[in-house]
Parts: sequence; structure tokens; C-alpha cells
Amino acid sequence: MRFPPATRPWRHAKDPEKVKGHDFIDPELGKAIPYGVFDMGRNRGWVSVGIDHDTAAFAVAALRAWWTNEGAQAYPKAKRLLICADAGGSNSYRNRLWKIELSRLAADADIAITVCHFPPGTSKFNKIEHRLWSQVTSNWRGQPLTSREVIVNLIGATTTRTGLSVHAELDEGNYPRGIKVSDDEMTAIGPRLDPHEFHGDWNYTVRPSRQSRTTSK
Repeated sequence: MRFPPATRPWRHAKDPEKVKGHDFIDPELGKAIPYGVFDMGRNRGWVSVGIDHDTAAFAVAALRAWWTNEGAQAYPKAKRLLICADAGGSNSYRNRLWKIELSRLAADADIAITVCHFPPGTSKFNKIEHRLWSQVTSNWRGQPLTSREVIVNLIGATTTRTGLSVHAELDEGNYPRGIKVSDDEMTAIGPRLDPHEFHGDWNYTVRPSRQSRTTSK
């Protein structure tokens, strides 16, 4: 897809880069859907660029990819993982599939996953917006996004003077929309899902097994 950039790079006179004036999906180039993970302690970003749909399964797949390839190595003794996420979108606190997929990740990684959602309308306070996405946007400013390869490369090339580095990769998996999670499925993970005392709908911990216990407030 070729979209008009926010600024213009220097080019030879009378030789402008042609871009499309509207953001429509190009059947030939497809779409690119970035989902990011920002590790505040290491000032390190991970971005999975999907090509199918922005679903809860895709979001957790990105988290799984980060944990498998970087997180587990960076924190080998970790027993708990804290995720600060927006209240809406593919990782919405209302999304049943999000919690089902998180329960699978918790079981596979044998780690308790605590999620704290930002209240609706407060996503601007999410550190990932200021310390990752704003830098990615700045890095590709003036660069027409002509292909998925260009998008992945520009995201992965993002750095800052304070030491930010980013890994980006293409996720070619299929993530169909409209997957329904039944009441029985939610009941099945109930013993492993611990709502916190304060706003349990926004703050909760998914345990890897029924036996493991965590203290959450």
C-alpha cells in the first residue's frame, strides 16, 4: 500500500514519489497489521506484523512470539508476567477469546500472567505509545509504505539515543474473525482466572494451572 506520508523527503526536482491519496486495501499488496510488545526494563520493542485480521488470537500470538524468542531468555527465573494493555481492540478486557488465548499461553509457558487494562479513554498514558509507537512513526516519516517488507524493515530499524531497539517480523498466520467462546469454555478456565480486588474486570491474573496461586490486589 502506498499512503501519503506526514512529511516529504528531499528528492530531485520534478521527480516526486507517487503515492495513493486514500487508505484503501490493495488486493495485490494486502494489508499489514502491527501488534507491539514493549519491554520497559530493557527498552526493547517487539512488533509482529500480521497479514490477516487483528484478533485476540493474533495479539496473543505476538505475545507468545516475544516470550518464546526474547522474554524467556531475558527473564529465565520469572514466575509472573505483567501486561499493561488498552481496554479495547484485540486485547479488550471484554474479549473472551483474549482470556482463552492467554490461559493457553500461561499453561504452555508455565507462568502466571497478570493483565492490567488502562481504563477506557486513557490509552494515551500507555508507555508503549510514547516509547515505541511514536518512535516507529517518526522513523518511517516521509517513507512511502510500499510493501510489507518495507514496513517490517522500517519498524525494525527504529532506534533512539536513549537505547531503544526493536525487533520486527512478519506473521503470516491466519486469524479468522468471529470465533465464539462459549460459557462452558469460560467456566473451564474459571479456576485459573483470578479477578483482582480493585476492578476485577480490568485487572486479573491467569494462572498456569489450578494448583498455582498468586496474591493479587
